[in-house]
Amino acid sequence: MDFGFGTILIVILLAAAGYVILIYNGLVRARQMVREAWSGIDVQLKRRADLIPNLIETVKGYAQHERAALEEVTALRTRAQSLPRDDVAGRAQAEGMLGQALGRLFAVAEAYPDLKANENFVQLQASLETLESEIQMSRRYYNGAARDLNIKVESFPSNLVANTFGFSQAEFFEIENAEDRAVPKVSFG
Repeated sequence: MDFGFGTILIVILLAAAGYVILIYNGLVRARQMVREAWSGIDVQLKRRADLIPNLIETVKGYAQHERAALEEVTALRTRAQSLPRDDVAGRAQAEGMLGQALGRLFAVAEAYPDLKANENFVQLQASLETLESEIQMSRRYYNGAARDLNIKVESFPSNLVANTFGFSQAEFFEIENAEDRAVPKVSFG
């Protein structure tokens, strides 16, 4: 068999094109994983936001003079929900502040033994504790997916394909304030 220069060049170009396609598909997959992971966080944050009005109403009945704590949670919930769905940094900051406000609300509730014994409050408290754990797991999953995409966007030679086709790094879902990193304490004993 006589392979001419043209045939060898075609084989090399086909191999290079195949490699670019593999890299491109890997980038698409990584980007979709980030989107899926963000959707998971968004679902958990929505569940928490939906739980908050019930919690506020339950606490209101027992702690009417604790209006400041109740209003803060309500305002921060509204702020968190008003941010664009894809504003990762803004949502992380707002949700961190909301988590701290919920922690303060539960601290206020400590002063009301009847409230702590209320079955509805106990159920809401348990639901919130579960949701906080699920939010933390979702955040870890999202950040792992973002890390994987970012590695592909920055690494050679996939960075050449990423830059050519407009792939960009994903933001991590990070909480800036160290105090905001603490999961609100929602257990009474």
